[in-house]
Amino acid sequence: MSRFHAYERDRPGRPWAAVLHGPAEVTGDDMVKAMDSVGVDGALLVSPYTMYRYDASYALDVRAAHPDRFAVIKPVDPNDPKVADTIAQWADTEGTRRHSHHDDPGRVDRRGRSRHRPRCWRAAARHSFPVNLLCWGRLDQVGQMAARPPRDEAGDRPSRAAAAVSSRRRRPSPGPKLPKLLALRPTTTS
Repeated sequence: MSRFHAYERDRPGRPWAAVLHGPAEVTGDDMVKAMDSVGVDGALLVSPYTMYRYDASYALDVRAAHPDRFAVIKPVDPNDPKVADTIAQWADTEGTRRHSHHDDPGRVDRRGRSRHRPRCWRAAARHSFPVNLLCWGRLDQVGQMAARPPRDEAGDRPSRAAAAVSSRRRRPSPGPKLPKLLALRPTTTS
């Protein structure tokens, strides 16, 4: 399945938090036309954190206009004490598929620990949501996190939510960090 971002021009009614390099806007209708031109039937629509931070309202509007074409991924703040409530609400929202986990490096210690991250991951597991972790420049922290996933309320390691780790870099090539990222893939045990 394909993954896309859609966004409107920066405007007072839906202002951008920052500028994403690329076109001034790529609307939902633009994405549907582009998908049709290359034969893509459906896609995951990722609410762009760069512009809208934790507000997925535009992505939800696009999904409502094209319900048979998109499922939506929302960024969440794992350091928000109410992140479990946010994820539960998102799980009850029509057309959602997962959430995207955005850590503020200033609120995570150098070993990759966040006071609220286990709560976020437990909530994801409870709702069978995979986690998409944004972690550019922090693969060492992600490796430590992957080595010690949080326990659920029963004391078991989560098994229902897969942590899909993606590393986004500002350069187009993953270069020398690619082997490190690939080493984070979970191994299966019997």
